[in-house]
Amino acid sequence: MRLDKFLKVSRLIKRRTVANEACDVGRVTVNGRTAKASLDVKCGDVIEIQFGTKAVKVEVLNVQETVKKEEAQELFKYL
Repeated sequence: MRLDKFLKVSRLIKRRTVANEACDVGRVTVNGRTAKASLDVKCGDVIEIQFGTKAVKVEVLNVQETVKKEEAQELFKYL
């Protein structure tokens, strides 16, 4: 699954266009490398997102195309 879509489905970022822009600016890294929105996300990847002064670091546990709001937290775990 594409990185921007995973960020939206997992609800780490609210909208896919915002996720796409964050990737374009270089605020998203996967496994320590700056990532483009088209990067293929797999289980076990570590994603770090810069939100201004705050950084969020998560590990991908599961990749699904669609998921309910309550189950979105099960796609990743905070590090």
